[in-house]
Amino acid sequence: MRILIIGGGQTGSHLAEKFCEDEHDVVVIDASAEALTELDAHLDLMTVQGDGANPVTLEEADVERADMVVAVTDRDDTNILACIFARSRGVGRTVARVSSSAYSTSRHIHFDQLGVDLLVNQYDEYARDLYNVLRLPGSIEVADLLDERVMVVGMSVHMDSPLLGTSLKHFSGKEWLQKIRFTAVVRGDQVMTPHGDTTFLVGDEVYFAGEPDAISDFMQWAWPEQRRFQRVVIAGGGELGLQLARMLEHTRMQIVLIEQDEKRADFCSAQLHRTLVIKGDALDQETLAGIGEAGDMAYVASTGSDEHNIIGCLVAEKFGARFTAAQVGKKEYIGIVNQLRLLDRIVDPHLAMINSILHFVRGTSVQAAAILARLPGELIEMKLSPKHKWVGKPIKELKIPDGVIIVTALRNGQVKTATGDLSLAAEDRVVVYCLPSAVAKMEPLFTA
Repeated sequence: MRILIIGGGQTGSHLAEKFCEDEHDVVVIDASAEALTELDAHLDLMTVQGDGANPVTLEEADVERADMVVAVTDRDDTNILACIFARSRGVGRTVARVSSSAYSTSRHIHFDQLGVDLLVNQYDEYARDLYNVLRLPGSIEVADLLDERVMVVGMSVHMDSPLLGTSLKHFSGKEWLQKIRFTAVVRGDQVMTPHGDTTFLVGDEVYFAGEPDAISDFMQWAWPEQRRFQRVVIAGGGELGLQLARMLEHTRMQIVLIEQDEKRADFCSAQLHRTLVIKGDALDQETLAGIGEAGDMAYVASTGSDEHNIIGCLVAEKFGARFTAAQVGKKEYIGIVNQLRLLDRIVDPHLAMINSILHFVRGTSVQAAAILARLPGELIEMKLSPKHKWVGKPIKELKIPDGVIIVTALRNGQVKTATGDLSLAAEDRVVVYCLPSAVAKMEPLFTA
């Protein structure tokens, strides 16, 4: 597939790297010669310097040969206009990143009719991710699939967990196996797909899938000592902080938002209903000390500075925060923070973009796809056509490549746990987890 990326900044370079890894033909347009030189130095792609919303620049990039255009500059109007121009030249799929919620929530403008197939507000995407993690204490990360009917959750195995001591085929909580599906186990640098002989160890990061209520109940059973957060402190009232606060207002948790800019703080206060908005510096120890008891507090740093966000989490942890998360965009920081385990969760805006558009490049049967931050591989949701090889066969009889596990299925609005006896049917929406080495082996099934 030939993919034209407009915008060679951090998000564009992340997308280019991902698509080059998947051996797509990638072209990047950016106004900065320096950004393009850096991309050229480590990726096999074509670059064009210029304005991505300029028809002349698009012509120079052979836009009519592109199968998909992804516009991810820091200007919403540029991204939308570029997609409109690309559609007018016959490009089949277009994606535009927008930062303002005014575009993604508008009911009067149908952007698909203008030529934009998908508008992605990355702040909405990773606010949803953080919201899920905060309402499921003990989770490492969470992915929503099948129209939010199914959650895939990662959790560390605690020393007192009933998961310890037996293999899955001798699992003491067998009733759970009808409600949830173990998907993957991360043990150090090793990633495994679970089977009957799999035994969990302390410190394993276990990923499992199920309906939200079943997931919540299972986590309480697997880690009964884990308490729900009473308070969430959000540092930064930008688009991410504001959107996360809006979502959390529907929970029972107390929400505090700290914003240094007086005008922005006033704006956030007017937008929110039961959030305490504090005008102050989130790195000021007096500000954190004045919030109150921190034992059941989660702290989310979402300012525009990666450095401030990381330091803010370290300060909050010193004050007793039980969970810390930071918005971090620089790739080199993400690796260091994860390696040193400086905080509990990194919010990677580029990963949100990749997840939003990945299904466009996976195949005609793929309806959604997700990459998790700490679990190698992909979660892929596909719809089975009547002629698909899996239709009419129970899961235990399918010839599935090594490194692939069927996670769950949705049939006529009902979630079906992927047990061996489950027979798949036409029009089923099936979620599979694929290790990195297995994605290519599955591609023929994504287009069947």
